Amino acid sequence: MSASLDTSAVIADIRTMNHVLPAGTVAPEFSLHTTPDQRVSLSDFRGRPVVLAFYPADWSPVCGDQMGLYNELLDEFGRFDAELLGISVDGSWCHIAFAHDRKLRFPLLADFEPKGHVAKLYGAYREEDGTSERALFVIDASGVIRWSYCSPVGVNPGADGILRALENMKSEPANG
Repeated sequence: MSASLDTSAVIADIRTMNHVLPAGTVAPEFSLHTTPDQRVSLSDFRGRPVVLAFYPADWSPVCGDQMGLYNELLDEFGRFDAELLGISVDGSWCHIAFAHDRKLRFPLLADFEPKGHVAKLYGAYREEDGTSERALFVIDASGVIRWSYCSPVGVNPGADGILRALENMKSEPANG
């Protein structure tokens, strides 16, 4: 069952249900600032798995713990040739300071202006407080979401689900 879902129809349904994009959906393309003068696009990583970790805000205790955990697991993600991208509505200067303070070795992308645009595309924007959900997506080499999860905003989702999804993708035969 390798057919992809129609992304625009799924996004329309999500807007009414308030859930993140499900597995089988083509991941929406985006380009976001990682520094004030550099952008990163999802398509930059086509041909390899990508882990998107949406989180509410730099400097919050749960977000700091979550991003710190993923930083410690970068070698494990690397075993699957997976690229990790953290995304929040904070600006790039805030991300730079946060990444430096926490010694993070993966890109943090600023979904800052228009605020939450990419989070909205993925069904991971919290309208009530203007932040991202704590949402995770594992995207395969061809750009299809293979696993997604939305954790309660105050709970660190850990990495077990991400690692399971990457392992499942690795063990599947090529071309579905």
